Amino acid sequence: MKKLSILSNKKSTASPETSNSEINVKPNLLNNKEKISIVFIGSGPVASRSLELLSKNFLIEAVVTKPQPLHHKAPFPVLEIAKQMNFPIHTVSSKAEISQLLATKPFKSMLAVLIDFGILVGLDAINYFPLGIVNSHFSLLPEWRGADPITFSILSGQKKTGVSLMVLDAGLDSGKIIVQKSLQIKSNANSTSLTNELVDLSDQLLREYLPAYSIGSVKPRNQPHPERATYSRKLTKSDGIIDWQKPAIQIEREIRAYINWPKSHTRLLEKDVIITKARAIEKLHLPGDIKVTWDKNYLVIGCGNGSLLVEALQPSGKKQMSAEAFIRGNIRHPGISSLGQGDIDFPYTI
Repeated sequence: MKKLSILSNKKSTASPETSNSEINVKPNLLNNKEKISIVFIGSGPVASRSLELLSKNFLIEAVVTKPQPLHHKAPFPVLEIAKQMNFPIHTVSSKAEISQLLATKPFKSMLAVLIDFGILVGLDAINYFPLGIVNSHFSLLPEWRGADPITFSILSGQKKTGVSLMVLDAGLDSGKIIVQKSLQIKSNANSTSLTNELVDLSDQLLREYLPAYSIGSVKPRNQPHPERATYSRKLTKSDGIIDWQKPAIQIEREIRAYINWPKSHTRLLEKDVIITKARAIEKLHLPGDIKVTWDKNYLVIGCGNGSLLVEALQPSGKKQMSAEAFIRGNIRHPGISSLGQGDIDFPYTI
């Protein structure tokens, strides 16, 4: 096998906690200028950004992605990037179609990289590549195996997450680990900001460790404590309906976790709104009760434990606005013709 090299010595800006097994040479000391050829497999926006970054340091033999749905008029992320960069494109819609594609033996690369694909691949696809398929999974495996680890790391309130480079096997995110590195979750992180940080960390690890893996300098190891594995799931539209019986801290996490989809929906003062930014406070009000502090333009909603101070929201059919703008434009209390001072409890319950 040819010796292949690391192409960047850029230092990590993330948490220094990195673990891998049996590293015989430091990846950033490998000094061969030849780029590794890989097949890229992915479909979503995370895959699109990852493909852009990987193309700077690896030869992309081909891109395997989902076809653009007929009803989807906006640019389809990975297809758009692949076309711009003139990469050969193969579209598949199912596990069976992946197998049919590989049966024609179209690729010469020793390995593939899979990110944000959304289709399970079979052992025949994994075994097609002599070094297998390396998946960049956005959690510290075996934590949050499954479809949506980023969302569930925010929902759980955990302090850190990370990226695991894993060699796929027949199980669900149960393959051996090449390397994993942790990242602290900021207290105000939402799914967008955390995803961006994890994409950058993923690219750093792929640049540093994929060449080392390809020459045998890093030996994949079993996942630690597989009996402690936790599992994420695909979200549904109903996840985005706020349940005011829940603790305020949990609703605040949901707002940050669901910021892209399904978003956090409620009916507020007879209007359908999406709450986009809020924070939990200790004040106690009955679940769903609304309280406005006029002098500070605070909009507070009672929860099962504590209350939620709403900072920004988006009424149906309108742009996002501050809670202050919503108060001034939508709230008129009986008997008050202009904004007064102090607190007012409304006879509304969500």
